[in-house]
Amino acid sequence: MTTLVFGHKSPDTDSTGSPIIWSWYLNEVKGESAKPVLLGEPNTEAAFMLEHWGLDKPEIIADVEADAPVVIVDTNNPAELPASINDADIRGIIDHHKLVGGLETKGPIDITVRPLACTATIMVDLMGGDVAKMPDAIKGAALTCILSDTLEFRSPTTTAHDRAVAETLAADLDLDISEFAAQMFAAKSDVSAFSDAELIRMDSKEYAVDGTKFRVSVLETTAPEIPLDRKASLMESFKTVAAEDGVDEVLLFVVDIIKEEATLLVPNDLVKTVAEKSFGATVEGDTVVLPGVMSRKKQIIPNLKV
Repeated sequence: MTTLVFGHKSPDTDSTGSPIIWSWYLNEVKGESAKPVLLGEPNTEAAFMLEHWGLDKPEIIADVEADAPVVIVDTNNPAELPASINDADIRGIIDHHKLVGGLETKGPIDITVRPLACTATIMVDLMGGDVAKMPDAIKGAALTCILSDTLEFRSPTTTAHDRAVAETLAADLDLDISEFAAQMFAAKSDVSAFSDAELIRMDSKEYAVDGTKFRVSVLETTAPEIPLDRKASLMESFKTVAAEDGVDEVLLFVVDIIKEEATLLVPNDLVKTVAEKSFGATVEGDTVVLPGVMSRKKQIIPNLKV
């Protein structure tokens, strides 16, 4: 059977590119039949990556069949995976997030979870010398994933190793990192075609704090004025999204990649309290700027308090 390789729901660049990278490795190097798939529409930056490197958009699936062989990348959280994930035959997990628990496997499997900024960095390490066999499109996908997850090395999740791998890939591709990253971030910032609900869900994860369920959404952009100009309608849509998704509140952080700061939208007293307790912020009005906050994984989620 063909192994399905996929990342999390609301696929960002890493969860779009890493299934493609690992499927190439399984097919072309290990001689195993593998297919990359997605659990939703890729975001604008991921779509840019596919177009720029001439990669086919993977098929989007809603669920997995019982006993279907799968490899999970860029997550280990059942809430971010298909409803029937524990009925599938999970063959491997490659991730860079904390262990959540809840996945069940048919037998022993290969699991690699490393404290690096990007799943693609881990994959390059796991491939070893076989990286030399990568076609430019796969190298390009890996580079795009790393630059995305590190925000071109600005994110506090960035390690020296992520940077070294990215610089090696860029040299192989004869590509200027700053120029390419600017193109990536411009694509990520072009959100005009998306509805408020789509923007809220585009890069979001569910997280509970002391019994309060949040959808924690992040919009990384070089043009923060575009989503912030829509703050009134976005905040009105929080209620609808929360009700539809079964959470208590939406937290939306607009991350300014250039200024290296986040703006949190504050629609009510609950979010005001979260901002004050979590980040020591003084809230006046319906937004608050959080200097230096860039990473949901390292700076937002671990600090959330209600």
